[in-house]
Amino acid sequence: MFCSTCGSMMFPKDGVYVCSCGHKKEIKGKAQVFVTDSEDRETTVITENVATLPKTRIACPECSNGEAYFVIRQTRAADEPETRIYRCCKCSYSWREY
Repeated sequence: MFCSTCGSMMFPKDGVYVCSCGHKKEIKGKAQVFVTDSEDRETTVITENVATLPKTRIACPECSNGEAYFVIRQTRAADEPETRIYRCCKCSYSWREY
């Protein structure tokens, strides 16, 4: 999420996205926020389809819908390709491609 005022990256805090310039925006959709390290930085964990996730055109293996949210993660060694994790926009079925 980027700030509409200054263009900087916004971070989740207390149920809103916060920018270093002071601009705030409500987080839409369901997400859990938890502390990830000793510096009290917060990370959003997506538990449902959130409008800020990118979408791509790909056929769902479950319902054949042509659109899915996706994230890319490095789940194996650094010299191997990343894993693409998809979630169908229609039925919420999740699958991955290596």
